[in-house]
Amino acid sequence: MGDGPGEGVGTVVGQEQELSSVVDGDELVEADDDLDDVVEDVDDAHDEDDAEDDEDEDGDEEDGDEEDDLNSLEEEGEIAADYIEGLLDIADLDGDIDMDVEGDRAVVSVVGATLDELVGDDGEVLEALQELTRLAVHRRTGTRARLMLDVGGFRARRRTELAELGRSVAAEVSRTGEPKKLRAMSPFERKIIHDAVAVAGLRSESEGEEPNRRVVVFPAG
Repeated sequence: MGDGPGEGVGTVVGQEQELSSVVDGDELVEADDDLDDVVEDVDDAHDEDDAEDDEDEDGDEEDGDEEDDLNSLEEEGEIAADYIEGLLDIADLDGDIDMDVEGDRAVVSVVGATLDELVGDDGEVLEALQELTRLAVHRRTGTRARLMLDVGGFRARRRTELAELGRSVAAEVSRTGEPKKLRAMSPFERKIIHDAVAVAGLRSESEGEEPNRRVVVFPAG
């Protein structure tokens, strides 16, 4: 990896032709074929994530269905891991890939190396990469993927920070009795805030449209 902070990104950009060949492969997303359908799927996925911000899903299912769901999630994780491994090879970046299932989604983590280029400022690159990976899985399975991608433990650290923020804001709202509006966040970030506020016994809602959707915390009662 280069000495300058932008050299890793330059490596990725500089190999754009190779990256295009990977993205255009049979196993990955082909941007030319059905772009309208792909964009619609991304919008629907955001809507689904937004709905989960404000309510919990019970997800009571029969044992057979749960086993089928687990197998499907494991398949999603394997496809996503192959996709990410291809991108790492093209960008000449090192990193080990771990796969897991948490609740109702597959989780793929890239660990072991410093991969700031794949995270970006405030996780913006990571969010975009996650969407591309979801589309790659959708291309193979035909079903919408809700998998989560983490790089270098960014989401794990962010989860801890946001949980603390949620508790702090809840304490402030309880003390002042006034609603508190937070900055715009991703669905992943909003969900953590909602959970922390709920544990504190307060109510929260998401308002606005992406990418400016944000959480508002309300006093109890």
